[in-house]
Formats: sequence, C-alpha cells, structure tokens
Amino acid sequence: MQIKNNPTFASVLKALKKEQVIAYPTESVFGLGCDPDSQKAVNNLLLLKQRPQKKGLILIAASYQQLQPYINDEQVSAEQREKIFTSWPGHLTWVFPTSIQTPFWLSGEFNSLAVRVSAHPLVRQLCSCFGKPLVSSSANMTGQTPCRTSREVVLQFGHQLSVLSGNVGGHMKPSEIRDALTDRLIRSG
Repeated sequence: MQIKNNPTFASVLKALKKEQVIAYPTESVFGLGCDPDSQKAVNNLLLLKQRPQKKGLILIAASYQQLQPYINDEQVSAEQREKIFTSWPGHLTWVFPTSIQTPFWLSGEFNSLAVRVSAHPLVRQLCSCFGKPLVSSSANMTGQTPCRTSREVVLQFGHQLSVLSGNVGGHMKPSEIRDALTDRLIRSG
C-alpha cells in the first residue's frame, strides 16, 4: 500500500508531530509508536500499555542513519556491523550501546537500546516522512495478546489513537532480538 492510497497516513503523521501515540502495522503485529524525543509521548505510550519505563523500548527506522543519534556504534566492529546490515531491512532487532544523548525514557534501566530498520513498507514510509525513527512497542496492554488488525487495536484501546490502515507482514511472532556486540539471543522471533 502506498501513501497516496492510504487516507489515514496524513492524520497519523500529523498525530506524531503533535506528540501523540499512534498505532501502525509492522512485520508481525500492530505497533504502538510515538516520537522518541518526546518524553510526554513516550510516557503516554507506556501508560496506555501499562508498561514500566525501566524495561526500555525499541526504535524502528527507515534507515540506519535515522538510528545513529540514539546508539553508540563506535563499539561495534566492522564484522559485527556487516552482520547487522545483512539482516536489515528486516525482522531482526539489535541491541546497541546507547549514545550519551539517548534519553532515559527510551533506554529504561539499561545502557543499551534495541533498534531495527524495518522491512514493512508503511513503517519505512512513515519514518521517512517523519524524518526520524519511531518508538515501537506491540499494540497491546501488558499481558494481553498483541493486535494484528486495526480493528483489534480499536477494540483494545478504543478511539484514543490514530491508527494507520494496513496489513501486518507475514511473520507470526514479534521480532527476534540479539545483542549487537555478542550476537547473544535475547528474544527468539
């Protein structure tokens, strides 16, 4: 689905710019997202999900360059970086050390941050138009099943979110998460 064929795209982009939480399809489930630089937006997302801040969050982006202000990739070797780049764009999330500018509301109690260059065309278009990555957390309240359709998002959260119409990708599980420095599996996908 292209931007011009999706009437909700402009309203979702406008909501992001107003520091609101949005919902959008990803490779496997609908995600809740917001401006990563807005503590207000992130706090609202965490409140909606009933998720503690200390757990940290994931950022998704259209490109690696969008992620660079939030991560310290100087600690990642050329070999490690090559492995990461061969998995992107894709359904694999990597945990990097944070940059000194990374706000605590993104990293939680950690000195690292989970990031992914998404393969989902709507996510890529949204991040490109927004000009930076999005916070990405599965669209569900803690303990509930993640939403796989926009209808499920409305059933679980009501009409308090701008929802980007579209289909999730073909993956049935949330993204695999690995440590960028050690390649250690953190969450299977």
